[in-house]
Amino acid sequence: MNSGDIAWVMTSTALVLLMVPGVGLFYAGMVRKKNVVSMITLSIISMIIACVVWVVYGYSLSFSGDVSGFMGNLDRAFLRGVDISSGEPIPEMLFMLYQMMFAGVTLAIITSAMAERVRVSSFIFFGVLWLTFIYIPFAHWLWGNGWLSKMGALDFAGGMVVHVSSGFGALALAFLLGKRYGYGEHSIEPHSIPLTLIGLAMLWFGWFGFNGGSALQANDIAVNAIVVTFIASCFAGLTWMAVSWIKGKPGSLGIASGVIAGLASITPAAGFVDVAGAVVIGVISGILCFIALDLRIKRGIDESLDAWAIHGVGGAFGSIALGVFANPSISGYAGLMYGNANLLVSQIIAVIATITYAFAVTFVLAKITNMIIPMRVSIEEEYVGLDISQHGEVGYA
Repeated sequence: MNSGDIAWVMTSTALVLLMVPGVGLFYAGMVRKKNVVSMITLSIISMIIACVVWVVYGYSLSFSGDVSGFMGNLDRAFLRGVDISSGEPIPEMLFMLYQMMFAGVTLAIITSAMAERVRVSSFIFFGVLWLTFIYIPFAHWLWGNGWLSKMGALDFAGGMVVHVSSGFGALALAFLLGKRYGYGEHSIEPHSIPLTLIGLAMLWFGWFGFNGGSALQANDIAVNAIVVTFIASCFAGLTWMAVSWIKGKPGSLGIASGVIAGLASITPAAGFVDVAGAVVIGVISGILCFIALDLRIKRGIDESLDAWAIHGVGGAFGSIALGVFANPSISGYAGLMYGNANLLVSQIIAVIATITYAFAVTFVLAKITNMIIPMRVSIEEEYVGLDISQHGEVGYA
């Protein structure tokens, strides 16, 4: 073990944890003020659920053994045998904690589709099911030597494991839950854009640990991951700003969305592409995610805070772009631009598989949850707001 590597991954773990309230604040600013406490609390609950599931069986099913390429086993249930004395280049206990943060962030992202209309009790029940049957399999498939990994698919820091799963899961939830009352009939405006921008700042800062820490060492790949992450996010933000400016005015929410789109898109590729690849990924993701968001609005789909358009579409695009721009001089993997078409094929297959599974299984899990604990609050509770009806509190006295 190396003390520098341990220090870097410990720091990265803290940075990723910071992203959980960052998601909450990012979302909270975009809802009405009667639901601000609800959105932040859902993110905090997401981390709590992820911790419990991860300790009891989640880590074991993701990273211990392999059952037919689909899931791990229960050898590490309740963190049995996970200690500070084993693991390379960092203790397995630290690796476990770092991966736990990813699970928490992913569940927090999917709350986008539940904004202003979900019952807390049903979210807790759904969250346990979703982590168990979607996030954990994805983590094993791509990071735990599962079938996609064996096929040759790559995902450096969660383009498919985190962003495709949460983004397309959110789209499925939007179809099942339906629109908020009054959606499309009257304006539902963000109550605090500054709050959203503070959330963006926390996410942007935390993403250095999200992508850079995924190298699991304080090395050249970690440096590359941080550099290309920042470059892609800036070029995506610039592109989104330019497109929105052409159509009207460069709103701050649009610029923030562009930055997140770039971050989501570079996540799967951060340890494999160079600066040129990051620039291209950033520019294209800014355009592609803008188009997806515009399409969502035109189709009248109330996926309230655009996890699908930004995280889902961005993560899917970045995962495919990895197969094109992977530079062998960085980590040894070559993409289409360097004469290897096989990686691109593997990435496309992986993206199709994860999109299909995330959408279909999320829909089924939400259906099951809805039959046991109705997911939507009543029209009266929605009218009053979830802060009062679900938490007995108000965000602003």
